[in-house]
Amino acid sequence: MTAIAVVSIVPIVWMIAGSLRPYQELFKYATSLNVRLFVPVEPTLANYREVIWDDRNPFLRYIGNTLIVAVSVTALVLVVNSMAAFAFAKLRFKGKPIVFALFMSAMIIPAEVTLVPNYLLMHDFGWLNSYTALIVPSALSVFGIFLLRQFFAEIPGEILEAARIDGASVTRVFASIVLPAAVPAMITLGLMTFLGNWDSYLWPLIVLNDDKKQMIQVAIASFSSLEGTDWSKILAASTISTAPILALFLFLQRYYIQGITMSGVKG
Repeated sequence: MTAIAVVSIVPIVWMIAGSLRPYQELFKYATSLNVRLFVPVEPTLANYREVIWDDRNPFLRYIGNTLIVAVSVTALVLVVNSMAAFAFAKLRFKGKPIVFALFMSAMIIPAEVTLVPNYLLMHDFGWLNSYTALIVPSALSVFGIFLLRQFFAEIPGEILEAARIDGASVTRVFASIVLPAAVPAMITLGLMTFLGNWDSYLWPLIVLNDDKKQMIQVAIASFSSLEGTDWSKILAASTISTAPILALFLFLQRYYIQGITMSGVKG
């Protein structure tokens, strides 16, 4: 596990170190296996200043755009998918196995296959070049429904029946019993959804034409042009974009691990 951790952390450390190097120094020590590979000889914050205060590419605006979309999608995914998962796990309705099988079959379809149909659908709705095209299609997650459904299915039915006997409605049972018991799974799904939208590149590149509305990963790619690639700025921008994700994961890692490993209700 230590070896795996080192292999995972070394690229992040190199990225941070590279973001503090002048461009001329970046590749000078790239092939040397010594301390200079990870410790800048002439550390500088110029790369961060140029990235943050670039008038042509307002990076702080891109971070704000991405934050709005990622938070909106995460909130919608948690609400919509938790209700769908509860219906599949605990409610009875005609054709439930068939509908659930159809949902699961969508997981084997590559996302690239649906790019053109989704783009045409956004065009017909008039949502191109707007955040709606990024938020609404992402509100439904088949994997999210499957994850929460497996978690909800392990909640003892006797608890729900007791609540119904006491007069609780389906909505009250869902909000007061099921959701509090599924906090780790909800946080796990929320983290995965937020990360996926924070790192989204292809779909925003397709549906957004206004540079002022663009997402952070597309903005990072803009540092590569016909004149050349400014790798120092790319590393600085990548470090800035990675910091919120690392902070969020470190803060919620306990719940994330529980959501992955737990499949039922304890206690």
